[in-house]
Amino acid sequence: MKRCALILLCLGLGACSSHNPYVAASKPMPPAPAQAANTFDASAYPAPVRDYGAYRNWAWRNGQLPAGSAWADPAQIAEAVSGALDQRGLRPVHGPRAPDLLVSADVHLEKRLRQVQDDYGYGYGYGGYNRYGNGYGMYNSVPIVRTYEVQVVVVRVNLFDARTGQPVWSASAETGSQGSLSERGDALRQAVQKAMTAYPPS
Repeated sequence: MKRCALILLCLGLGACSSHNPYVAASKPMPPAPAQAANTFDASAYPAPVRDYGAYRNWAWRNGQLPAGSAWADPAQIAEAVSGALDQRGLRPVHGPRAPDLLVSADVHLEKRLRQVQDDYGYGYGYGGYNRYGNGYGMYNSVPIVRTYEVQVVVVRVNLFDARTGQPVWSASAETGSQGSLSERGDALRQAVQKAMTAYPPS
């Protein structure tokens, strides 16, 4: 019995020391495409925090005043935008000094639909006399909704980084298009101020 066990043990050791036909091998990874080294996906990274406090002065983009329209001329638009920028600590640059910001503005007319609901509520009425009695009682009117079209003035202000040319801020506001020349000037200034209330963004 012991001899059988010894024979089996010897056979097992001999099998372990025999040649293994399986050899570990691996292939190298293929090289990356040539264009991969030059590809940069900026959207995969968070945008850097912009320091709006570093912007202190400005100039008109392309050195031109905003384009005027039949509703407001370039000088009126430039005055309204310049005043709104000044209230936010942004001064127009003078001399050969390079500005921090480039500014453009646009004023144009658009149409809007407005709705008004006429609801006269509850009231008393008289419907004559019948066999059930007189016709006095309560009634409830159906609301009447009227839709009409108005024309508004839309003012948009755009700010660009003067060094990179990239847009850094933009906003718009609208105002009514009716009124005299002086009333239009006031409405334009109010619309620009309204658009600039969100600058600098928090």
